Amino acid sequence: MFHWLEKHPFFFAVGVFLTVAFAGLVTILPNFAQSSRPVIGTAPYSTLELAGRHVYIKNSCNACHSQLVRPFKSETDRYGHYSLSGEYAYDRPFLWGSKRTGPDLMRVGNYRTTDWHENHMKDPSGVVPGSIMPAYRWMFTNAADIDTAFAEQLTVAQFFSVPYNKPVPMRDGSTMVVKMGSSLADANVLALAEAKVIVEDMKDQDVKDAVANGKIPEIVALIAYLNSLK
Repeated sequence: MFHWLEKHPFFFAVGVFLTVAFAGLVTILPNFAQSSRPVIGTAPYSTLELAGRHVYIKNSCNACHSQLVRPFKSETDRYGHYSLSGEYAYDRPFLWGSKRTGPDLMRVGNYRTTDWHENHMKDPSGVVPGSIMPAYRWMFTNAADIDTAFAEQLTVAQFFSVPYNKPVPMRDGSTMVVKMGSSLADANVLALAEAKVIVEDMKDQDVKDAVANGKIPEIVALIAYLNSLK
């Protein structure tokens, strides 16, 4: 057998390739599958956060802001710990991005506040001198699409086993439960309750009044989403 392979180098090369490829698959695939599982502390998006994520995508925020901290000191010093694949387990679609006209937002919830986001979205250059980001004032009047967010929750819960209404482990050893409504009306109630918490730290009286009247402006949903990025 070995003498035959020595006389036929092509088949010898194919045999070596198949052996190395099989060994690589056995070694790499289990680790890849493990690293793709949700990292401890990563929770599904709430209804309001999902609605805010839709606002983020609709306004092409991902065209100028990445959500991927690369494993380099210059990145981790500025944005925090480098990104892990398991942190994106509930992201559909991924918003990694490859261009940064503005800073990375992967962990923006750790260092920006609701008040900061409110002022920044209304007047970017007033908060960050020299900023070329446009103002997004229509978000303060447009209504967030809670219906679509709830529909997405139902879909990912059914087809991707996203753990809504189940305990999710946190880094400190505790657990948290991200609630999903049993109906559209229930989802709107949950989103409104979360929105009321957000607007407590906002100053725009029109936004406060809208939430008090049972309406959720896009800016509230967007801030809920940005605050969840940690």
